[in-house]
Amino acid sequence: MMPRIALAQHDFAVGAVNENRVRIQALREQAAASGARLLLTPELALSGYPPEDLLFRPGFQARIDGALSDLADDASPVELLIGHPARQDGRLYNCASFVSGGRVAATARKQRLPNYTVFDEKRYFSESQGATVIDSGGLRIGVLICEDAWFPEPAAAARAQGAQILLVLNASPYHQGKRADRAAVLGARALENGVPLVYCNLIGGQDDLLFDGQSMLFAADGSLTACAPAFAEHLLLIDVHPGETVQCHPVEWPPQPREPAEAEVYRALVRATGDYVRKNGFTHTLLGLSGGIDSALTLAIAVDALGADRVAAVRLPSRYTSSLSNDEALAQAQAQGVRIETLPIETPVQAFLDTLAPVFAGRAPDLTEENLQARCRGVLLMAMSNKFGGLLLTTGNKSEMAVGYSTIYGDMCGGFAPLKDVYKTQVYALARWRNTLSKVIPEAVIERAPSAELRENQTDQDSLPPYPELDDILRRFIELDQPRAAIVAAGHDPATVARVTGLVLKNEYKRRQSAPGPRVTARSFGRDRRFPISSGYR
Repeated sequence: MMPRIALAQHDFAVGAVNENRVRIQALREQAAASGARLLLTPELALSGYPPEDLLFRPGFQARIDGALSDLADDASPVELLIGHPARQDGRLYNCASFVSGGRVAATARKQRLPNYTVFDEKRYFSESQGATVIDSGGLRIGVLICEDAWFPEPAAAARAQGAQILLVLNASPYHQGKRADRAAVLGARALENGVPLVYCNLIGGQDDLLFDGQSMLFAADGSLTACAPAFAEHLLLIDVHPGETVQCHPVEWPPQPREPAEAEVYRALVRATGDYVRKNGFTHTLLGLSGGIDSALTLAIAVDALGADRVAAVRLPSRYTSSLSNDEALAQAQAQGVRIETLPIETPVQAFLDTLAPVFAGRAPDLTEENLQARCRGVLLMAMSNKFGGLLLTTGNKSEMAVGYSTIYGDMCGGFAPLKDVYKTQVYALARWRNTLSKVIPEAVIERAPSAELRENQTDQDSLPPYPELDDILRRFIELDQPRAAIVAAGHDPATVARVTGLVLKNEYKRRQSAPGPRVTARSFGRDRRFPISSGYR
């Protein structure tokens, strides 16, 4: 009988060691029923990825050791190749253990530790030396853990020890274009060594990271022969045909239809939002629905992630709120079956102005009064969150967060920001794509000029360059680290470039106090962009 490998592309939650063990046991049973001999998990499946400073707690490692022992004691006929942290010789390692015959028969330790962008593994783990090759049913398997596969040497060392196939345990976070990047690297490893490569990736949202799955199989010539779906739990079955050159084939592989980039990003945001809400124990969410494009898209994401019965919308009109905004917010809530409340802010705003009048005497109204409106809205929304226990979603986008076009303790209030890493131009593209499925965002909302509606006849472009221009400058400065001269050389006005990049640097203090949100670009605000708040660099 030919060996069959099952890839457990599943969501293994950080810190939920017992729950992860139970899930692995269930997947092991499912693999056995499917005729599999070996079950492969993602990287650090027992602990979840990334466990961060939980790794410094001795009790946490004790739970992991106990769970691994329980899995080894299981009488299942299916062998395991399972990811977990382990302390050995006084050091902590990122490991993959081979469980066979009622024992841990071998343990591979990660050889290359990533320490860039979102990764900080050298804070926790030690690097190991030497490849690990295991024998499963007469098949020689080279074991690689995530970053090991990004370099030629670990795979070549495994091949030199007789590996006939490479199995890679991964926790590779998502960003746009990441699958193509992975496929290029992993296909090269297969081709260099002339052996098939099997890649098992984690799925699920974890704080500001999102794991997309898309586990893959590569033939010995480096060609991609199977890919599991994105953002969905899946048990990918692969048959291994022994011979002079090992051949691998997916048991069942329906071709994945090509889809626009917006579809993938939208599904990423839906998955991330739903996972954050569930993993943090919230039963429902709420958001301020202004009648603008950002809150409209956020509402659609929340409803698609959780269902209309777990989402509430709140209108918070002021004297500057147009009838169009009020009407379109109501129409969108009704179209999606969402309960909507209306809390006018005129009375509390006036109460604040009256209170401040003695100290503001002799000073003309300015941005202070505009921000006061946003802060009144934040107070009311947070009060509803406190009273009813729902998670408040904040609706700001990456373009606004970049230049500080947001009110701290106002429209920035909230526990999760689904659009935090989405530029304004992409917000429009995502809204248009979502409407191709069902028209949930009113066309008037998409077509109107964006406005905070904090003063008469206000538009965003009163304060900012047109969003296509702004977003291109921001991408170049934030994601590509281009100097100002290069951005100007790309066709942008020097004064505009200086102003925009200066705003990005100036507003780091705001972003440090913002809600977490899912990373969908190559460089988001958060763990992979760490700039000082107090800095003379401008």
